[in-house]
Amino acid sequence: MSPSLPGQRRMPARGKRSFAATWWGQAWVAALEDSTLDAGRLSRGRTYARKGLVGPTFVSPGQVKATVQGSRPRPYRSSVHLPVLTDTQWDVLLDTIAARAGHLAALLDDEMPAELVDDARQAGVPLLPQPTELDPDCSCPDWGYPCKHAAALCYAIAATIDADPFVLFALRGRGREEVFAQLRGRRTAPRQTAAPPAPTGIPAAAAYSRWAEHAPVLPELPEPAAHTAALPVAPPPGTGVATPDLEHLMADVATRAARILGGDTTSLHLSQHQDAVRIAASSPGPEWFHHLIQNSGTKPTAFARLTRAWRHGGPTGITVAEQAHTPDPTMMTAARTALAEALADMTAAPAPLRAWRNRLTLTSHGIQLRLGPDTRWYPYRREDDGEWWPAAPADTDPVAALTSVWQQNGE
Repeated sequence: MSPSLPGQRRMPARGKRSFAATWWGQAWVAALEDSTLDAGRLSRGRTYARKGLVGPTFVSPGQVKATVQGSRPRPYRSSVHLPVLTDTQWDVLLDTIAARAGHLAALLDDEMPAELVDDARQAGVPLLPQPTELDPDCSCPDWGYPCKHAAALCYAIAATIDADPFVLFALRGRGREEVFAQLRGRRTAPRQTAAPPAPTGIPAAAAYSRWAEHAPVLPELPEPAAHTAALPVAPPPGTGVATPDLEHLMADVATRAARILGGDTTSLHLSQHQDAVRIAASSPGPEWFHHLIQNSGTKPTAFARLTRAWRHGGPTGITVAEQAHTPDPTMMTAARTALAEALADMTAAPAPLRAWRNRLTLTSHGIQLRLGPDTRWYPYRREDDGEWWPAAPADTDPVAALTSVWQQNGE
């Protein structure tokens, strides 16, 4: 996507939230300021932005980037990442826009109606960024998160978002022309007769709870492999369903049923997205993996990263990979102290730890530890693609978690 022109930015004279005049631009600034407790670096970032030290900004799906002039002659490369919406989420968002004529009229006037954002959020689609979603990065040596250069970029782009709310759509994965084209397609598509409503059932967890209240005495369960059986007949031709696929699903269902009867109800609470990752983590083969990626609406690299997260930590591993949270500060302080003492024995030069929410990052060695909601530390390592990947099973001891990745790096 083309860079925004310098004249498109309005640099305010003073005031934290004065970088944005509209409510949606202010929501962007609020997400930035709520994502960190380091007010000093945010203040420096505002100063950098006001001085015009942020170069032309480039917006693409999932990120905005620019060069930011710092104290050194060569400017730094800064970027801020935001998760893109899945195809399913985009369908929901476009349906939400098309459902009300006022939504479309406001967007045509380059305005973001608050009702649209509320309707989309209630449908499970986040259009405006949440504090935990903004992920800044910079080539500078500053350990702040965000550093003053990435903070300056966030403030600078706020004015552009003010003038053009479709920058938010582009960051979420689709630009203005694509959004309007798909909205036009919805208006011109022939109406179809609505299908009869599916019979109402009850959630699997509730069904299990009812059964567990009056559970009969069960015989000893056989091994999961004993449940594997061949189909009595082949699927009808032309359905696109293969016999090996159905047999694999039969074995998977039988294995899950055995675990549920044994008291492990974890799989009852998985979302469709998480269940796709769970199946992929069982190594069903490349063809299955490809279909799971397609049907979940997740990018291949992100899906592979979640699959590794499941293998190292199950459902909690996925939560840790996708969501940041603000833990008990005393836990973070204790962990940081223990890691600093361990690093003093492991490294010849000082190795500063960068702290942000539930994450402690050793930038100089490409290692990150994330504190999960289960109070275990999940080790991550920055791979060649520049992304953080789960690297080892979680551990209650942050030093042990660090050591497991440290050994992988051969240090």
